[in-house]
Amino acid sequence: MAKIHIIDVTNRDGVQTAKLGLAKLQKTMINIYLNEMGVYQSEFGFPVTHHETSYLNANLELAEMGVLKPIILSGWCRATVGDVEESFRLTEVKHLNISISTSEQMTHGKFQGRVVRRPSESSSKPNIIEMMTGAIDRAKELGVITIGVNAEDASRTDMDYLIEFCVAAKEHGADRIRYCDTLGYDDPFATYERVGKVAQAVKIPVELHCHNDLGMAVACSVFGAKGTIDAGCDAYINTTVNGMGERTGNCDLVSVILALRKSSGLAKKNLLDKRIDLRKSWQIAKYASYAFGVPIPINQVAVGDNAFAHSSGIHADGALKDRRNYELYDFEDLGRGEPDIVETGRQIVAGEYSGIKGFRNVYDKLEVEFKDDAEAKSILELVRFANVHTQKPLTEGELKFIAKYPEQARKILSVIP
Repeated sequence: MAKIHIIDVTNRDGVQTAKLGLAKLQKTMINIYLNEMGVYQSEFGFPVTHHETSYLNANLELAEMGVLKPIILSGWCRATVGDVEESFRLTEVKHLNISISTSEQMTHGKFQGRVVRRPSESSSKPNIIEMMTGAIDRAKELGVITIGVNAEDASRTDMDYLIEFCVAAKEHGADRIRYCDTLGYDDPFATYERVGKVAQAVKIPVELHCHNDLGMAVACSVFGAKGTIDAGCDAYINTTVNGMGERTGNCDLVSVILALRKSSGLAKKNLLDKRIDLRKSWQIAKYASYAFGVPIPINQVAVGDNAFAHSSGIHADGALKDRRNYELYDFEDLGRGEPDIVETGRQIVAGEYSGIKGFRNVYDKLEVEFKDDAEAKSILELVRFANVHTQKPLTEGELKFIAKYPEQARKILSVIP
């Protein structure tokens, strides 16, 4: 039976949120938490972007070490031979998504006549499909393991051309097509119909990449995945933690998991990858909020402060008698329930100007031991650099990661112009 898998794109699309971003250590922690959550794949960055190189290769080392396993780490680049070659020159990445615009609007509006959609006897200009297939062919020559092809603005692309594009991608060895609702233009019913037609015609797994400009990213992603499943193909939903992303954001990770696990029409179908562990939801949502510096909305699905709060007499009485009266799922299922402890007395924080005694105090509380003073001083130096790197007090998870994997941490913190 066809299944739905999650490909999280927080570290690629989420970090493109205007006015915000993540440090490389924070991106690494997101990968670790996604792996713990059972997410199938993390689109972890841009292999052709030089300030990503050390971070990407260090995370690939962590994958080889078994730290980031079984999650797949994939890169994103434009669908050009040059970008593919640069990706393999700079990094050890083996999984790629290549992207190119397919709609009339973007072909004309972005390329300004330099590129056409189809080959023509009257024109020697590059065309979209040949650029895409050439990039696939080169990636295959260089040893790519899996490759997805992104049809940017697929929701505004005429169906005949979209299917022609997808057929060409499959014929050249693409493993998946990414249907990009780049402007959040589709509604759920249109997504179901259009994505179902692509899957039925091409017989290829489809990724749903939906933006939230009309507030329907989760609904469109779920309906699109269902359309793919009904056509007999596996589906992949692109998510970001807390729905971060450009403009109004992307499909929220926890919301889409709950929609597939708890909604009336889907709960019993067991379509979602069984590895997904909802109990990690609270941890990753809180961390991403801290790392991005964006508070979780009070009414955010599952992880907002009011998600399990009851005030009116009827609701409070009903919830106290039987939680099922007013709660669709349990807060414990999300990893919630433990009190947040706020230190109101003395605090010793490991920062960029910390000394060895304060540093030792912090790590003693974390029950992390060092074999000797030399090792402690070496980790202290990394912690100092990490504070400069993130410009925030380090979390317990970050501190433990640096102590456990210092060589990879050193690479992640190395951003050299």
